[in-house]
Amino acid sequence: MSIRRIKCPNCGVFNTNKDYCENCGHLISYQKKRELKIKAEKQKQIKEAIHEIENPNLAERLKRHPNIFFRVLGWVIYSAITVVSAIGAGLAWFIAMVAAG
Repeated sequence: MSIRRIKCPNCGVFNTNKDYCENCGHLISYQKKRELKIKAEKQKQIKEAIHEIENPNLAERLKRHPNIFFRVLGWVIYSAITVVSAIGAGLAWFIAMVAAG
């Protein structure tokens, strides 16, 4: 097993094979920091997904409204957004093809 000596950036004490500083308790292991950062990023993505599910956009809320008028309005808005997106994608593709020669 290799010996790791890491200097604590907080207090300057050298620690041997430790994840946390013996003197001040500061996290000094780079591997542990990386794991905590990945875990925090995953939690952030989960929170964003939950927020997206719990807070749908206007068209999605109107499509599930109990009143038929608002449901129809929701589908019209949703369809308009889809058509505009398709036209935009087609234009972007066309411009890319013209630019490519």
